Amino acid sequence: MIDAKIENTTKHYKRVVGILGEKNIKSEIESPFDYIHVASGGLSASIIKNFSSFFNLNREVTAALFDVSSPTIYRWTKTGKILDRNFAVKIFEMTDLFLYGSGIFESKENFSKWLNLPNTALGGMEPIELLGIPGGISKVKDIIGRIEHGVYS
Repeated sequence: MIDAKIENTTKHYKRVVGILGEKNIKSEIESPFDYIHVASGGLSASIIKNFSSFFNLNREVTAALFDVSSPTIYRWTKTGKILDRNFAVKIFEMTDLFLYGSGIFESKENFSKWLNLPNTALGGMEPIELLGIPGGISKVKDIIGRIEHGVYS
């Protein structure tokens, strides 16, 4: 049982790296703490484009998720800007969340729909509204965990 859980966790982190781009991420990722280490080494803004392409998000939605403007996303990706550590960690966490949600809701499309529906457990807010604010990713992840375990959310 433990070996299967470790194998699933390893596959999950490999998927995160695969989505964001293996050429951008040279280190192994085995836990969320590795996000900080890898991000501290500097990551190209191209990982933003990889994230949005994989999850079929347009630039405006992507910009809102990361609380920056659409022209800023465009400029960063066009010039290959090296992202600051906190922003890069947030992309890792967002990718982690979107993979988790897509798995629980059985598709990226279903997860995307859920993100845009008012949720009673979030005070009537849409989950997507929380993703751009500090602590929002963990709050949404908690709700998804409750759904995964059959707790009314």
